[in-house]
Amino acid sequence: MRQIDVFVDSIYHSVGGNEEEIQELKTEMKSHLIEAVYDLKSEGKTEKEAIEIAIKRFGGEDELRSIVSHLFQAQKLFGKWVLYISITFLALAFTLFGVLLFISNNYIHEQSVVATEILNKLEKKEVVSQDLKNEIKTMVEGTNAIPGLRIYNINGVKIDEPLTEIMKPIYEFKQEVREDQNVFFRTFNMGSTLHMGNGDGENHWFVDMSVRNYDNNAILILFVGIAVYWALFSIWAIINAYHQKRLNIGWIIMFALFNFVGVVIYYLTDKNYKKYKLSL
Repeated sequence: MRQIDVFVDSIYHSVGGNEEEIQELKTEMKSHLIEAVYDLKSEGKTEKEAIEIAIKRFGGEDELRSIVSHLFQAQKLFGKWVLYISITFLALAFTLFGVLLFISNNYIHEQSVVATEILNKLEKKEVVSQDLKNEIKTMVEGTNAIPGLRIYNINGVKIDEPLTEIMKPIYEFKQEVREDQNVFFRTFNMGSTLHMGNGDGENHWFVDMSVRNYDNNAILILFVGIAVYWALFSIWAIINAYHQKRLNIGWIIMFALFNFVGVVIYYLTDKNYKKYKLSL
């Protein structure tokens, strides 16, 4: 039935996609039309009348061409967006990971500078005067790196255990931290010790500072970003394998376990991989 062949070919004429899949769909459409034609002929219609009625019932040429075109376009766009979103998550994860580590390193450096300045001011001091406390407070408030600090006079004290358990600081200062900030960063303590002579005796000062740190958050963001990328990229690979009629449980496991490497192996093991265009 030449008229049906021409009709079906015209429907898929401008459709882009996997040739094998398109051919299967064309064969299925022809089969349905031919079956409808035979049914109509059994009702007394001529072949020409039966073909015209079958095509009309199936849908107009323009309408069917539009539906098929949109279907393939939707599949192609879906694959594209899955791939693009997966790559976006991976790029954002690595970017945020690097930014947060950079901030943490800057905070540690900032803490080191402030600690050195404080120890220099404590040099040759027997007590921490109120004016000196105010200066230290101003220095700490001028930085985002240090939520708080404690200063200990450790004359004659052997630091064999944490100072917080054996003595009280002679000066302690804490900056106010909002709850949302407190959730996002963690702190760890860094101690700086000053040993020096002062006239007849020795003054030993220990400055204990808490420092903002984003390392845990950076690792978490990187892990989540890679996990989302891995899942979406695997889905994209499975979609491509399905359209190329090569999908099986083995390839699903390969994509899930090896991701990009699995996709490379998938195409390299296909004798006709050069003919394929990735359905991005």
